[in-house]
Amino acid sequence: MIWQTSRFQIDLSRPRVMGIVNVTPDSFSDGGRYFTKSGGFAAALAHCEQLIKDGADLLDIGGESTRPGASPVQLAAELARVLPVVRHAVSLGVPVSVDTYKPEVMRAVLDLGADIINDIWALRQPGALQAVAEHPSCGVCLMHMHREPQTMQSAPMEGDVVAQVLAFLQRAARELQDAGVEQTRIVLDVGIGFGKTVAQNFALLARQQEFLAAGYPLLAAWSRKSSLAAVAAPEMADRMVPSVAAALLAVERGARVVRVHDVRETVQALQVWAAAR
Repeated sequence: MIWQTSRFQIDLSRPRVMGIVNVTPDSFSDGGRYFTKSGGFAAALAHCEQLIKDGADLLDIGGESTRPGASPVQLAAELARVLPVVRHAVSLGVPVSVDTYKPEVMRAVLDLGADIINDIWALRQPGALQAVAEHPSCGVCLMHMHREPQTMQSAPMEGDVVAQVLAFLQRAARELQDAGVEQTRIVLDVGIGFGKTVAQNFALLARQQEFLAAGYPLLAAWSRKSSLAAVAAPEMADRMVPSVAAALLAVERGARVVRVHDVRETVQALQVWAAAR
């Protein structure tokens, strides 16, 4: 199984670890750690390099927090945060993903050489699908989100979450393919924490293999999410072990990419998993 991206054909015959780089002041886990109001990017650039040393196969760079209740970021501000980091990251020899839903940001980062667009809106914002479809080879991750970041947890989904999420993602992937994007460029993300209850999030993990029937690789993004706090680690500082456990369970159930903060620990856990296999 290959994920076709701008510069790389990513071999998904083994699970890949995507390291998170948040260039934001307000992300739920590490907001402000790699962002400064003065515009300095040294911490973010160094973080990119450290994640690769720790074993990250890909980097995922984001300039807007999409935690529950987060306020939207203006286009100019997101570009100012993201572009300098992408410009450096594409020189590091690994695929670079950018977490954005704005078509203007998509085009700008793809022009810099970014490989993947990771969109929580699954290209539903005006112009987003066209921005990806116009590119000859970039990869894309389509994620399911119920409602929007400002309201998604005030009224979570109801009913069979697996059936609804699967139908949504299949429809989004078909629309993208109808626009001319080859299936090998598409990866799906069930959207853990985006408009779901704790029980629904764990149902998505327990029944994750049902999504494999859609025929697309799966990306799992459990890292430090609040559902882990509900069952194991109320404090953010204690969520590394539950995050690694969730990543490992997701891989065991067929995920090909795991998006994580704790790269080194996740890589080590997957090495043990691979040895056991």
